Amino acid sequence: MTAPRSLALFDLDHTLLPIDSDYQWAAFLARTGRAGDPVEAQRRNDDLMLRYNAGVLTAQEAADFMLGLLTLAEPTELARWHHAYMAEVVLPQIQPKAIELIAQHRERGDLCAIVTATNEFVTRPIAAEFGIADLIATIPEQNHNGYTGRILGIPSFKEGKVARVQQWLNDRHMGLDDFQESWFYSDSLNDLPLLEAVTRPVATNPSPALRAVAISRGWQVLDLFEDMQDAKS
Repeated sequence: MTAPRSLALFDLDHTLLPIDSDYQWAAFLARTGRAGDPVEAQRRNDDLMLRYNAGVLTAQEAADFMLGLLTLAEPTELARWHHAYMAEVVLPQIQPKAIELIAQHRERGDLCAIVTATNEFVTRPIAAEFGIADLIATIPEQNHNGYTGRILGIPSFKEGKVARVQQWLNDRHMGLDDFQESWFYSDSLNDLPLLEAVTRPVATNPSPALRAVAISRGWQVLDLFEDMQDAKS
């Protein structure tokens, strides 16, 4: 089998999805009374999103809240909650333009993966809906009792995304330099390290800060959801 000549990496939140799946998962748990006091849970959720958008949120700060949510129930109960979350929140937000973008790369024979800071529990079923088997996400630690609320390994966040992509490719006996072209689609300035590591960075539905960087550097800017507004904004 011929090795793929190109690599296509996709951020998830505000890139393939017009929402933030992490934020919306926490909001879903808060409004359904599954995360303790609904007002306090949503306040913490909003604060984390503000810090993330400002580029000052650390992976550990995010994990303390977001991975802590996975300790609220046993894995089987969490799975039931997530099934309801997918049906109510995520599936209605999957847009044809995102599906078409992935299909374009598949038709070229590109190796495709989603690379997201959001944890694997939340994002694995979403990646499956997009038909992408390879998911590079922050891994929540588990033991015999369930999730511990801690990160396992390197979080897929900022420079960690580059390290995790390199690990994933190394497991395939490959590296970024093995591809004639490598694409990364992202909306966030937090993803600047991986955008700088590929040959074809694409600022996708970019934040104002990333749009300015992309324009100054001559990067492609792609607005998939320009006629939509994120429910949280």
